[in-house]
Amino acid sequence: MSKSHPLPTSEIPVMKKLPTDSETLAKDFERYLTHHMGRFIGCVPYYLYEALSLTIRDHIMTGWRNTWRSHEEKGLRKAYYISLEFLIGRSLGNHILNLGISSQSKAAMNRYALNLEEIISEEHDAGLGNGGLGRLAACFMDSCATLKLPVVGYGIRYEYGMFRQEIENGYQIEEPDHWLMNGNPWELERPEYTQIIKFGGHVETFSDQDGNKRHHLLGTSDVLAIPYDVPISGYQNDCVNTLRLWSASTTDVFNLDDFNAGSYPEAVEAINEAEHITMVLYPNDSSENGKALRLKQQYFLASASLQDVMRMWSINEGDNFTHFARQNVFQLNDTHPAIAVAELMRLLMDEKNIPWDEAWNITQSTMAYTNHTLLPEALEKWPVALFENLLPRLLQIIYEINAQFLKKIAQQWPGDINRQRRMSIIEEGDTKYVRMAYLAIVGSFSVNGVAALHSRLLTEGLFKDFYQLLPERFNNKTNGVTPRRWVVHSNPLMSSLITEKIGADWVRHFEKVNKLKKFIDDNDFTDRWFNVKKANKQRLAKLVKEKCHIDFDTNSLFDVQVKRIHEYKRQLLNILHVIHLYDRIKRGDTKNWTNRCVLIGGKAAPGYRRAKSIIKLINNVADVINTDPQAGDKLKLAFIPNYNVSSMEIICPGTDLSEQISTAGKEASGTGNMKFMMNGAITVGTYDGANIEILEAVGKENFFLFGLRVEEVEQRRKNYQPERIIAEDNDLKRVMHLLNCGHFNSFEFNIFDEIITSLMNPHDPWLTLADFRSYIEAQEQVSRAYRNRANWVKMSINNTASSGYFSTDRTMMEYNDDIWKLDL
Repeated sequence: MSKSHPLPTSEIPVMKKLPTDSETLAKDFERYLTHHMGRFIGCVPYYLYEALSLTIRDHIMTGWRNTWRSHEEKGLRKAYYISLEFLIGRSLGNHILNLGISSQSKAAMNRYALNLEEIISEEHDAGLGNGGLGRLAACFMDSCATLKLPVVGYGIRYEYGMFRQEIENGYQIEEPDHWLMNGNPWELERPEYTQIIKFGGHVETFSDQDGNKRHHLLGTSDVLAIPYDVPISGYQNDCVNTLRLWSASTTDVFNLDDFNAGSYPEAVEAINEAEHITMVLYPNDSSENGKALRLKQQYFLASASLQDVMRMWSINEGDNFTHFARQNVFQLNDTHPAIAVAELMRLLMDEKNIPWDEAWNITQSTMAYTNHTLLPEALEKWPVALFENLLPRLLQIIYEINAQFLKKIAQQWPGDINRQRRMSIIEEGDTKYVRMAYLAIVGSFSVNGVAALHSRLLTEGLFKDFYQLLPERFNNKTNGVTPRRWVVHSNPLMSSLITEKIGADWVRHFEKVNKLKKFIDDNDFTDRWFNVKKANKQRLAKLVKEKCHIDFDTNSLFDVQVKRIHEYKRQLLNILHVIHLYDRIKRGDTKNWTNRCVLIGGKAAPGYRRAKSIIKLINNVADVINTDPQAGDKLKLAFIPNYNVSSMEIICPGTDLSEQISTAGKEASGTGNMKFMMNGAITVGTYDGANIEILEAVGKENFFLFGLRVEEVEQRRKNYQPERIIAEDNDLKRVMHLLNCGHFNSFEFNIFDEIITSLMNPHDPWLTLADFRSYIEAQEQVSRAYRNRANWVKMSINNTASSGYFSTDRTMMEYNDDIWKLDL
């Protein structure tokens, strides 16, 4: 492993900007294509994308190095955002937008009779995330760069991402998503900053020359963490932050003796075992091997990232960590990187010989934890036996952290053994577990939720005991999304119209979109708004035709629910409504009908059988409806496969109705709701997550609210009787009959029995049928409202104009003001 000998920051020259006129861009593009890549105009389109990416990267590089230079200034406080996911999507179009060279790039490609949008579409979505968590992290990084906040992102460079979803006979099929097959022109390998990650082994305890007890790991299996840097450009401000992604490799590249002996698999065994760590996002953990791999991933990320920060610290400060907490803060994005608490303690004590109390003070002063779930089962915990096998030294540290924490609880509540048991980082039982969320809370100075209701429910329920002990640590930071990606880039027609009316400053200061409200009664403006939406719906209809082979009529209401498939998100409730509409058509109940095209998309975790059955049900219902001449244009249903960032960039602007229908108290925040709102979709939703703040911002007259509230959910659980609900609701009775009689699975007997049983279960945690009647009534309101075109357009404008609060620029400023306190 090579050693780095960095120059002092003051000796690194500032890079000058390159010219960005179209002629220069065209010449550079041709030079890369012909001289660097050995291709030519007319080659496979992917190579045109690669050549243009390398051209644009040259312009990114100037700001990237200058930003890095400024961030290496001695004494500057920086933040490190550690996340298992960064769902950044495509990069080329985003960088062109942020550099402010869209027109020049288009003109440069026109010189060769090439279409810029077609070249951009050749880029494969980066396989670095799955859903809202990863997309949020990407939005955060965008806003940090735009606000010029000195923030570095740390993640994993997954070889295959999660998976590519295909649909066969209605079933989800998982195929490898080899997004790096052709390389990635946006990444720079940094082998000089490689870190060594140690697994297994045993702990040796000894006394140093001063008589202090020390610990050393011996007999470990070591893995290399090789960093790849990806640029995150700010919006037209010359700031380019870094996303550093770690790739696993073996320390022993090849066993030649095994190979020569004919033991070919054994020769590469070490390579395979190491590289498995960064092979896929969220390996299926239904097996012991899967659990071990997940824990390895989390430790690999945390250890590599912390070692990297300490490496950079040592360049200026050596082994003096007196001011480390003053200049560094780590934001743990959900519970996955919580192991960083124990790892930082290990590094400080075992590697830097810092005493426990001082190391613990540094750790608690630098770690901040963001929680993203209200589902207890989603809070990660690992068997102690697994921890002891993979990370024996960290388990020792966690036990000591827990012992000291339990003393604090005992002092606060003497004799309250049940409270100690509830709050212990170690969960006792036949199988002992390490509760990772508890470790994060105990080891952090800040614990935040991601929406007002979510943060309140954390302190009243999931983390109530911790809040009573440590109330000063808990705070709320409502999520947001970046308007550059989700409005300017995704919806150029609407963005141009907004800029024409209120100027371009709204892109940097998104709260200024509220100026659109003064045009709500301007007939010319509302007509143009309607036409923009119609054009975006045509683009979406084209995507649906291409991916699903179903025709969507753009005069119909486009009703969309795209998100991870999970029971609490209640795609099932959506399907029950679709079946209800179909039943109405079959019964001839179509007076004052509103034509509707329903689009659903999302991936189910490979091991989540029920969610995969829901996908199958959606597709079977779609097959019946879409082939029934009586339904015709009155009702269409499509499931879009392999939902990702790039498809959302088309879906979002073309949506009329945004489905945000989780069981109240289950959705932490949601960010899809914000993207749809920004693009003028109206929400039908429960009083849950950030829906509440959207409702407050836009007003109840521009939001279709339905369903039980949190307190009502808890009361209803005590006496939930699905069979009685069905018996008393004729519409629901007919819907359940169609499911029970096999109308949607005529030749696939009993395949939906498990779903039907779950709906009728008195202990159904999602209370799906309890909200059915309220949901149907809300959807009837939607249909009536959509038939009043003029008022619907005003509702759409109001949603966009009221969405300023949901920009991640606001979110990141709150993180900085209240948690990070970075130097601007």
